[in-house]
Amino acid sequence: MPEDAGRDSAVRIALVFPSLLGTYGDGGNASVLAQRLRWRGIDAEVIDVGVDDAVPEQADLYVLGGGEDTAQTLAVSRLADGVLARAVAAGKGVFAVCAGFQILGESFLVGRGEVVPGLGLVDCRTDRLPGARAVGELLTDSDAGVLTGYENHGGRTTLGPDARPLGRVREGVGNGDAGSDGLVQGSVVATYLHGPALARNPVLADRLLRHVVGDLTPLDDSEENELRAERFAFLRRARRTSRWRRQWRPPARDT
Repeated sequence: MPEDAGRDSAVRIALVFPSLLGTYGDGGNASVLAQRLRWRGIDAEVIDVGVDDAVPEQADLYVLGGGEDTAQTLAVSRLADGVLARAVAAGKGVFAVCAGFQILGESFLVGRGEVVPGLGLVDCRTDRLPGARAVGELLTDSDAGVLTGYENHGGRTTLGPDARPLGRVREGVGNGDAGSDGLVQGSVVATYLHGPALARNPVLADRLLRHVVGDLTPLDDSEENELRAERFAFLRRARRTSRWRRQWRPPARDT
């Protein structure tokens, strides 16, 4: 029997403002969610929500990606109508990456340090990372397993008591607070992982889908797991190379 036998309509996945919040292929997260449902015989529909479109009230999952400062500010203004807030209050799933993560919180910074009020849907605030921008591979340990992705951000996100981290950072920067990445609060899952994150971490995609449809039959993720193993091997080689470079000294020259 198809797993969607109890549903009278397709699972609706709203991809929110992909022209604003879609850096590093983050829009692919919605495609991954839909395809993993279809592979299981569950109808799924991805709704691309344009900047001038109304965010649908009846979506089952909402997906937000990364973007630049101007895009963040515009996205917040467009989401001030309360649709996303009502979705969170109703327990609907939300997955947000990088800038999408930041705007869900209480505030974030743009430009030379202007504080912009966020949507206030989760308990976090974002200021500037001290020192260099976080750029490179990000590896975290989560209760869903080891997660891998790519980060590129200058924000430091501090979680409040109502939120918990998605994972603990093994490699990279993540939230930039105390070794954590992302956030889980109610039905909201957020992260700094690009990649897109759900293509690189199918276990995380299925975690989001179970919130909507319940139990899921396993899929053959052997190809994805092989790619993940290659990525882990790359990180191990990079660590060894980094250590070698730190320890290496040029040979003494005759004088």
